Amino acid sequence: MQRDAEATRKRLLEAAIKEFAAYGIAGARVDRIAAAADSNKAQIYHYYGSKDQLFDAAFEAIVTQVVTQTPLDVHDLPGYAALLAALYDEHPEIMRMSDWQRLERSGDAPVPLAAASVQSKIDEIARAQAEGILPGHYPAGVLLVLVLQLAATWVSIGPEFAAAKDSERGTYVADAVHRLLGR
Repeated sequence: MQRDAEATRKRLLEAAIKEFAAYGIAGARVDRIAAAADSNKAQIYHYYGSKDQLFDAAFEAIVTQVVTQTPLDVHDLPGYAALLAALYDEHPEIMRMSDWQRLERSGDAPVPLAAASVQSKIDEIARAQAEGILPGHYPAGVLLVLVLQLAATWVSIGPEFAAAKDSERGTYVADAVHRLLGR
């Protein structure tokens, strides 16, 4: 019985990520989530409490995925950016969920895991700058934001730039970060 509950929760979360990525919080429909998960609305409310709490769980799952699959490597920020870019390319729902979080939840407190991850990365970059591993011409937080924005470049541009996308985009991101570092 426990296995079925875990499987149902997982299906609901996966369906919720797709729904929220496509429609945001306001536009998402629990009926569609339940149908896509081969479940029902009652299960959503049983496991997650509300649509907003389901979004929170879905967003936390996305944050966990990014944090675990793309560890920061201060010795290879270009490689880190390329790894992030590849993850975003493979899973465009990551940036879409992030956009909806920013657009519809801008007044909320940051998600604890996301805030802790960002602070940890800033601290790692600052230590690497102090040790001379990374240049210090940008404050650590600014450098992190620039690297993250370069990694997200290809998923954040509009369809009118489709012709600019090619198979070498990870290489371009790594090269841009390399140049950002002044190397």
